Amino acid sequence: MVSNDFSSDFQNKMSAKIVIAGGFGAGKTTLVGSVSEIPTVTTEAVMTEASIGFDDTASTPDKATTTVAMDFGRITVDQQLVMYMFGTPGQARFWFMWDDLVRGAVGAVVVVDCRRLADSFDAVDYFETNRRIPYIVALNRFDDRLEYTIGQVREALEVSGDVPIVDFDARNRSSGGTVLTTLLRYALATNAAAAPVA
Repeated sequence: MVSNDFSSDFQNKMSAKIVIAGGFGAGKTTLVGSVSEIPTVTTEAVMTEASIGFDDTASTPDKATTTVAMDFGRITVDQQLVMYMFGTPGQARFWFMWDDLVRGAVGAVVVVDCRRLADSFDAVDYFETNRRIPYIVALNRFDDRLEYTIGQVREALEVSGDVPIVDFDARNRSSGGTVLTTLLRYALATNAAAAPVA
């Protein structure tokens, strides 16, 4: 049975939905898992021979599973705010789910693997075209390094100048937390600027 104090505290909190998007194997599931305060809900399926020709694992030879629906996690930012994270599947054949996953989101993070920039074009294009959802780009450090500078990535992916681009390590809770903080600040500023003047 839930105590009255707990129930009251929970009811006084605001919640925000955010989406973690990006290409196949970019680190979306890892990011959600590293920052979530609850065990993450994942829809990881074992990759089989059926994925040959669809999933490029050249840069991720040890990857044995892939997200087929979504990842879900939660993080309490402070006494007033709880964020719910929804990670999208990265493969093109599952993109039909994206519209449902982003509905109601206050913002999105596009996770990019700099070793495979081309895999990020579609995710960036989705949010650039659909600008009602503020988004940021997070460059995941594989082997603790980036293949390109932030400026080079912005130019290559044609990311708007106002969109923040940060680098991070998806395995590191603190680093992932910085990404989420950057998104929240940007989303708040973007939504405030778009609000009609009374």
